[in-house]
Amino acid sequence: MSEGYDLSAERLAVGTIGPVGDRLFLLQCRQGPTLLTLKIEKQQVSVVAEYLARIVKDQPRPGHLPEEIPLETPTEPDWVVGTIGVSYDDAEDRIVLVIEELVSDDETGAIARLSISREQAAAFAIQATKLVESGRPPCPLCGSPLDPSGHECPRTNGHRPPAV
Repeated sequence: MSEGYDLSAERLAVGTIGPVGDRLFLLQCRQGPTLLTLKIEKQQVSVVAEYLARIVKDQPRPGHLPEEIPLETPTEPDWVVGTIGVSYDDAEDRIVLVIEELVSDDETGAIARLSISREQAAAFAIQATKLVESGRPPCPLCGSPLDPSGHECPRTNGHRPPAV
């Protein structure tokens, strides 16, 4: 049986747990006593940040942006993010994120509908971009992340290390 969340975010945060190269990305939304914590992939964070930044840019300038918002405890994810839809509600001047749980084909997962302000969207985009960019640098040849322990670049067929 799937759960449904319809939250008007009082607080929206994105953050990580763990060392660079082995980070767990989390998205949190709070409305009153309800805290929803979702595991989200780094690429999803990046795409949502870019999309939110475009929406905010196309609207009137947002007011005061919230400071960097840390994750709250507990940080144990309620579920894993599958698909994310983003829209702008002109009448309410709110951005709506519709997030579906990642499930197998024969299951129905949870769905969260998060309504956020333009200020929250802008702050999320800034914080998410910083988090994504603070990761491992990309290989100049293939674009895959460079590990401190080494990198077998597919572009070199294992013959030489990538130039840094």
